[in-house]
Amino acid sequence: MSLPNCPKCSSEYTYQDSDLLICPECSYEWKDGEQSQVDEQVVIKDAVGNILQDGDAVTVIKDLKIKGSSSVVKVGTKVKSIRFLTDSSDGHDIDCKVDGIGQMKLKSEFVKKV
Repeated sequence: MSLPNCPKCSSEYTYQDSDLLICPECSYEWKDGEQSQVDEQVVIKDAVGNILQDGDAVTVIKDLKIKGSSSVVKVGTKVKSIRFLTDSSDGHDIDCKVDGIGQMKLKSEFVKKV
């Protein structure tokens, strides 16, 4: 019998202990056949540690050069109605519209909650 991969970290090294399945890599435990509810709630914080939420307004804390352009997003630029990107492999975890520039992605480490 093949055991399922861990629903939290996708490890293939799961083992069974009585009625529980256990992942040795992340220590997650679940019952076989149970609808696992893994906490996929990602907490995104700004540069000073404030927790951000979808729809928040933020300000840019550093001049940001725009790749492929001579434009710059200046310090203090206010960005309204941010949205989070859940599958950001490049570190840009905020999707927003910047006045005068348009749609762009930002890293949360360069913004501060208003």
